[in-house]
Amino acid sequence: MPFDHNDHYHRLLLRQVPRDCGAALDVGCGTGRFARRLAHLGIEVDAIDPSEEAMAEARVLSGRTADDRIPRFRHADVTEVELPKHHYDFISCLASLHHMPFGTVAALRDALAPGGVLVILGCCPEKTWLDWVWSLAAVPANAVARLVVTIKDKLRPAAAATGQERVKAPVRQPTVPLSQICREAAVLGGG
Repeated sequence: MPFDHNDHYHRLLLRQVPRDCGAALDVGCGTGRFARRLAHLGIEVDAIDPSEEAMAEARVLSGRTADDRIPRFRHADVTEVELPKHHYDFISCLASLHHMPFGTVAALRDALAPGGVLVILGCCPEKTWLDWVWSLAAVPANAVARLVVTIKDKLRPAAAATGQERVKAPVRQPTVPLSQICREAAVLGGG
């Protein structure tokens, strides 16, 4: 089914963008949907992803838009890129941090301009009973969301579907439990 958890959170994450945002970085951008949404706000966007296939698709999809602002897509691994210090007003890392060492967050933090915002939409495996309770509680909500998206897609004119992605970004199951993520985030945050 076409429901995508990342897309579901886009509106919430866009509300985190600072009002005077001039430069943004989208890490692990996949086929570039969130990066294009940032660019549509008039923001200069750098978008990087280690998947060459996803980057090619991102460029194709961006070429179909009439928007003046198109993200600068770069095929790269953020762990191997030297990011400019204190440059970005907004950095997003959507469902991609579990593909890299958690310490990468420090490099992203250092690339933020003063007052900048780093948003991470993370994934973690179910390891504790509480993780499993949350996961189980999400099953009916996910089923309803998938059904709603499917119905909307069927009712939408065929022309609206031409921007659909043919390539999906690589997916890897998360391995670091939420408790460890919280501990490491506290160390990076200094508290």
